[in-house]
Amino acid sequence: MHGPHTPHDPYVRVRGAREHNLQGVDVDVPRDVLAVFTGVSGSGKSSLAFGTVYAEAQRRYFESVAPYARRLIHQVGAPKVGEITGLPPAVSLEQRRSAPTSRSSVGTVTNLSNSLRMLFSRAGDYPPGAERLDSDSFSPNTTVGACPQCHGLGRVHRTTEQSLVPDPSLSIREGAIAAWPGAWQGKNLRDILDALGYDVDRPWRELPAEQREWILFTDEQPVVTVHPVRDADRIQRPYQGTYMSARRYVLKTFADSRSQTLRAKAERFLVSAPCPACGGSRLRPEAMAVTFAGRTIAELAALPLTELAAALVGSGETARVLTEDLKSRIAPVVELGLGYLSLDRATPTLSAGELQRLRLATQLRSGLFGVVYVLDEPSAGLHPADTEALLTVLARLKAAGNSVFVVEHHLDVMRGADWLVDVGPGAGEHGGRVLHSGPVAELAKVAESATARYLFDPSPAVQREVRTPHGRLRVGPVSRHNLRGVTAEFPLGVFTAVTGVSGSGKSTLVGEITAESAGVGRLVSVDQKPIGRTPRSNLATYTGLFDVVRKVFAATEEARARGYGVGRFSFNVAGGRCETCQGEGFVSVELLFLPSTYTPCPDCGGARYNPATLEVTYRGRNIAQVLDLTVESAADFFADTPQVARSLTTLLDVGLGYLRLGQPATELSGGEAQRIKLANELQRAGRAHTLYLLDEPTTGLHPADVEVLMRQLHGLVDAGHTVIVVEHDMSVVAGADWVIDLGPGGGDAGGRIVATGAPGDVAEARTSATAPYLARALGSGV
Repeated sequence: MHGPHTPHDPYVRVRGAREHNLQGVDVDVPRDVLAVFTGVSGSGKSSLAFGTVYAEAQRRYFESVAPYARRLIHQVGAPKVGEITGLPPAVSLEQRRSAPTSRSSVGTVTNLSNSLRMLFSRAGDYPPGAERLDSDSFSPNTTVGACPQCHGLGRVHRTTEQSLVPDPSLSIREGAIAAWPGAWQGKNLRDILDALGYDVDRPWRELPAEQREWILFTDEQPVVTVHPVRDADRIQRPYQGTYMSARRYVLKTFADSRSQTLRAKAERFLVSAPCPACGGSRLRPEAMAVTFAGRTIAELAALPLTELAAALVGSGETARVLTEDLKSRIAPVVELGLGYLSLDRATPTLSAGELQRLRLATQLRSGLFGVVYVLDEPSAGLHPADTEALLTVLARLKAAGNSVFVVEHHLDVMRGADWLVDVGPGAGEHGGRVLHSGPVAELAKVAESATARYLFDPSPAVQREVRTPHGRLRVGPVSRHNLRGVTAEFPLGVFTAVTGVSGSGKSTLVGEITAESAGVGRLVSVDQKPIGRTPRSNLATYTGLFDVVRKVFAATEEARARGYGVGRFSFNVAGGRCETCQGEGFVSVELLFLPSTYTPCPDCGGARYNPATLEVTYRGRNIAQVLDLTVESAADFFADTPQVARSLTTLLDVGLGYLRLGQPATELSGGEAQRIKLANELQRAGRAHTLYLLDEPTTGLHPADVEVLMRQLHGLVDAGHTVIVVEHDMSVVAGADWVIDLGPGGGDAGGRIVATGAPGDVAEARTSATAPYLARALGSGV
């Protein structure tokens, strides 16, 4: 222990932390240092850093806020911890993104847009006689600034005859109007047109132009009596049918439908084009008439930040003050390797890592001191060259008088830390203990630590024999984002890594590979998007494992005697579920001035099912108890049920043995979601040649978990499939058969293929930013 508690305690002292899988953890972490929390995925490091330390700091802050104001702020509940002393105010920078919206951009996230609008308002060059505008008039997100035709979006969605009727040789009855719904609804519209007197059996191209125009684009909705053609086996009575044009149907579905599938289908028939009124600038003409340094605000917002900083040259004291402020705000963003972004880049197109670094850059300008910054894997999505800049920024935050607590897997970030907290030794119930809390070098003495082996092992990397491809997949020429006529060849039947600094064009290039590309066969894209957005979606439901488990319960003697079918054992439908909580397992309790709290359902106690359903057991466990099993425990429990065992084995193979079968999708990280999707693919037996695309699959993974994942991916290649990964982890790239390196920089400085070949060849490429780091990975195991 580090002495008695004092008013100026230099340590944050945690006692009895029991959040998630933490096993009554006691730990002391010094203040005013860069402290890294590490451990295998699922070990409990985030539960300690975010779920305990940050949650308690936020709770204490809210205690000081007026009760009425608390109602307006999203509050987290009190963490499960005995006590925490020496805790300063905390700022959290997580990788979670808010709901994607095209109105959110790099400029709005960093507040740089506000500064640029102020510059145009106060120091812009106005046309002679023009009235001076306030800063809101330069924002596409306000009524005074937004273009009235596109409402500030910059693009309009419309339909054309070509988009609605792709094959004009067909008749309406044969399905010429592809945009119409299928099944009875589409037949209904055809019958209405027939009743209105239109020829539905004549090829579309032979119909008169005015008829085609009316059928597709009219806003009229005539009501007509339809006499449907009678089927031999049933009587169909006349009915009143209302006509809706193809355009009206598509726009209504796209705007109003809650079904993502229907919206996606409708979107296929829409043509997106720059708004004819504003030309895509999103602003009213009055704002676009104002310039600064010879450019409009839309032109400056479209420049990469490095170019924007160079373009901000103005005369006069007001312009000088405002441009200097803007440049000082841009500097930390560029320093974090994001100079290739432009202010008008939409937030949904950014990676989680880019978004977190933008927020980090904003904090650098805030001038706060004496706070704890809690960061969630700031190196995620970063090229090794950019990680060095990140460490410099973290050091500056610390030098300003702050404590920086980082949840991280990157070995270089660990090496740069002052203090290391290693949680483990395993995941889930096998973790939740602090193995080491102290200087980095002392972790070498901890035999239990999975981290120590990778941090201190200098042995050379195992050289893998390079496989021979059985063909080539040609992509391009691609001209999109910063790629300009780029053509690439991906070898088939091998493991390919696509590398390059952030913003070099990797994801854009790989995104051009489609199921229609020659040589692909079957395409599987495994991303880090959630497997579900509500707690009703979980590991068991996503993998299809729950369907088999429910059949097992429905086949028991007790279930058959009671007449319980498979549906009885679902918590998503009425019948077997607890109706008090609607199968959620918990109920929300509103406490007015305190955060809403979730408490186990008073009737089912969190089991989700009603008592009668829980009376049915299989091998001594009811359905709720089975859902509470970890994958590892369930593998033993269902060892002799082949369909269940196969799913569980593949989940174990990708290192997810610590997850519970009923673990809600909302509690899973992006890396866990990606590995569940991969496991789902692995369990499909008898596959034909498949091309697997993975975008940064090692994000959020400890080196030990990376090893497990790579074993599976190389296993897929050994089975005759093709694997292509976009990757920054040099240990993964070193083990690839083929490397395609993009760059040399990000944004306009990238977008070219710098080097291709075996890892050893790319490591020698002189113009590649990846080469020196790849050479280091090939030379050692770290």
